[in-house]
Amino acid sequence: MLTKKLVLQTDFGLSDGAVSAMYGVALNVDANLGIFDLTHEIPQYNIWEASYRLYQTMTYWPEETVFVSVVDPGVGSDRKSVVVKTNENQYIITPNNGTLTHIAGEVGIQSIREIDEEVNRLPHSGASYTFHGRDVYAYTGARLASGVISFEQVGPELELTSIITLHNPKPYIDSGVVYGKIDILDVRFGNIWTNIGRELFLSIGVNFGDLLEVTIIKNDRQIFKNRISYGRSFADSRLGEAILFVNSVDSMGIAINQGSFAQAYHVETGINWKIEIKKADK
Repeated sequence: MLTKKLVLQTDFGLSDGAVSAMYGVALNVDANLGIFDLTHEIPQYNIWEASYRLYQTMTYWPEETVFVSVVDPGVGSDRKSVVVKTNENQYIITPNNGTLTHIAGEVGIQSIREIDEEVNRLPHSGASYTFHGRDVYAYTGARLASGVISFEQVGPELELTSIITLHNPKPYIDSGVVYGKIDILDVRFGNIWTNIGRELFLSIGVNFGDLLEVTIIKNDRQIFKNRISYGRSFADSRLGEAILFVNSVDSMGIAINQGSFAQAYHVETGINWKIEIKKADK
């Protein structure tokens, strides 16, 4: 029997009962529902990171999996609550606030529907305006994952152009230099992940063991500039030495062997953090 899957992502943390309440709502819809956690450690209000973590994770899950992502600084406002069906035949339930940026750009979205809260809302919760993660998203997600409702019964269809996305410029090459940005951190280990894909990087003629000149810039201020070797894995560098590598989403990352590159050089992420990579002069 195919397990019905609901995957939750929030910025709630696990220090109180918020996530547990979402589990309870979902299990009251269907006690046989398989509920899994993507993460509940998204930094508070960080829509960009919520978008990236979905992109990092979703394609490894089976078709028909339903994802609920709740990073919702506009809860209770006029922002729309939506469900999308992706080109991989998966579903995401989320506020339409930019959380769909990476999925729209990298995976593709077939259709989007606005949640009809007259039908798809936890009974007797209408007086609450601050916990849509429990009352609307977990409830609707469980109903969709368990087959109580179809995608068409979520609510009215919207135009794909109504999907709100964050500014997300693409990497590019100019005169042998690869230009990109620092998308995210591999948080526990302090590695930085860029938006520069492996194929784009290799197109400048790089081989394992080559030295690259790496420059990191924040708001036109140089934060880091040094030569870093390109290796297959962290073992290709000495202890405490930086290495340029292909990360688990086939993009370029930088690590320090058994150290934190982000902490060592005070590097953060986002649209203002730019990176330039070129072959080092011999």
